[in-house]
This record gives sequence, C-alpha cells and structure tokens, in this order.
Amino acid sequence: MARRKKGNPVHGWLVLDKPFEMTSTRAVGILKRLFFAQKVGHAGTLDPLATGILPIAFGEATKTVPFAVDGEKVYRFTVRWGAETATDDAEGEVVATGEARPTVADIEALLPQFVGEIMQVPPQFSAVKVDGERAYALARDGEQVVLEARPVVIDELRLIDVPDDDTAVFEARCGKGTYVRAIARDMGRALGCRGHVIALRRTRVGPFSEENAVGLDEIEDAAEAGEDLSPFLLPVEMALGDILEVNVSPSDAANLAQGRSILIRGRDAPVLGGAAYAMSKGQIVALGEIERGALHPTRVFNFGG
Repeated sequence: MARRKKGNPVHGWLVLDKPFEMTSTRAVGILKRLFFAQKVGHAGTLDPLATGILPIAFGEATKTVPFAVDGEKVYRFTVRWGAETATDDAEGEVVATGEARPTVADIEALLPQFVGEIMQVPPQFSAVKVDGERAYALARDGEQVVLEARPVVIDELRLIDVPDDDTAVFEARCGKGTYVRAIARDMGRALGCRGHVIALRRTRVGPFSEENAVGLDEIEDAAEAGEDLSPFLLPVEMALGDILEVNVSPSDAANLAQGRSILIRGRDAPVLGGAAYAMSKGQIVALGEIERGALHPTRVFNFGG
C-alpha cells in the first residue's frame, strides 16, 4: 500500500520578494507550512543579506526549476569603497583597505572589463562545492578556501548612482553562477581602493520580476485570515519562458503522459527541432524535445495529487 504524502498537492510558481536577513531555505520552509504543500523548492539561492526575487516552485513546478535557474538574473547593488571583507559583503571582517576613492570617470572606464564572458573567482563564503563540502561551511570553520576562477557571463553592468565618494550603485544583468559580491570585490581591487557590497537586491530571475512578486507578510496575513492562497500562484509553465509551446489533443496528451512520443501535425508542426512543452486544455502535459516532426517527452506532469 502506497504511503500517503503529507500535505496538499499544490502546483505552480510563487514569486517571493524575499525579506532581508532570511535564508532561501527558511523562506521555502515558511511557504511550505503556509500552503501545507507536499513539495516545495526554489530557483536560485539568494543570500540572507539580499532582498528581492526568489521564485518558489510548488509541486509539479519543481520539474521546471532548471529553466528558471538558467534564466538571466538582474541585480541592483551598492558597493562601499575603502574596504574588502572576508565575505565580500557587510557581514564579514575587513581583510584589506584602500585610501583612494574612484571618480565616476574611473568607474565608467572600468566597467567594460566586466562585461561579456569573464573569469570570476567565487567568494570564499559561497555555495560552491570543494571536495563535496560547501565553501562557506569550510570558511566558517576557519579553513583557507582556494577556489578556481570559472567563466561567467555578464550581459550588462551599469553605474546607476554615486551617492557619495564612498559608495556607488550598480545594476548587473548576468547569467547563471555569477556572484555580484565577486564583481564588487574585483572592481575594488582593479580601482585600487578595495570594495564590498553593502546592499543587494535581485529584481529579475528569467521571466519572474518585481511586477509579479509578493511579500511574505502579505501571504502570512492572507493565511491567518483563512483566505485561499492559490491566487498567489502562477502557472507551472511560467518558468519556461521562450521555449516553444505546442497544443496537443487529449489523446496525444494521454500518450505523452505515458512517456510515448507523438507526431506534431497541422499549424503547430514546428519547422525546426529543439526544446518544447505540450499543453492540453490549458494545462501543461510534458516537456520534451522535437526531432523530425515528433515530440519526445523527457518530463511528464501529473496533477493528480
């Protein structure tokens, strides 16, 4: 006899505006409790000291998490010049200082070096694994962590504001695996003044943005009032962005649900192959690859509970 899953079969995405000083894991735990959901995960860890967009996947939406994680991220962050810290943010102890302060011209001239595919060494206090252990765990234990530089893609880095000589505000559009704290650290070194992040906000993850974000307080208030929380959820397919959508018949949907490939006919027949997802009667059925006019499912969705 199958063991009954604890919680309700909740499915969809919630775009959380994560509060300051909360871990991503704690945010997931709170929402799992509020929705009494069987399965919950998140797309892309956000540092405790950062605020902003943390996409939360419920139920079948967890199958689309890789697409959200791989999506473009946008961050707005403030750098304080004059000190580099062990954590590259305001939480760590100061490990180096610099008396110089960059001018706007100095900063603007430097920015092109940080755009495109660059090599970046992650912060010692990061989630990168070293011999199976998280770098931050080793660093907290006092171990000297040596991380290798790795390629990351930064599509855009703009200077937004210079409130005073000691601080500058930037916006970055970047790809998976980019550390904003490392950008601040490396800019400080290049400018000869040292630097660290004192404020960080993520404003976009793939298709998820501030426009569809909701605060934790609002969800908690609704739950306390006994309101239906489902209006906070977005469709499972929201994470799939620009991937081709194919509408299929109920019979084709049944075949896909069993893991069988189907032929794509009529106006939905794609000219080229590639990733696609199938919809039937307004609900996602499967993710897969189109090849030679056929959709081959790689993940199927089950909303039956």
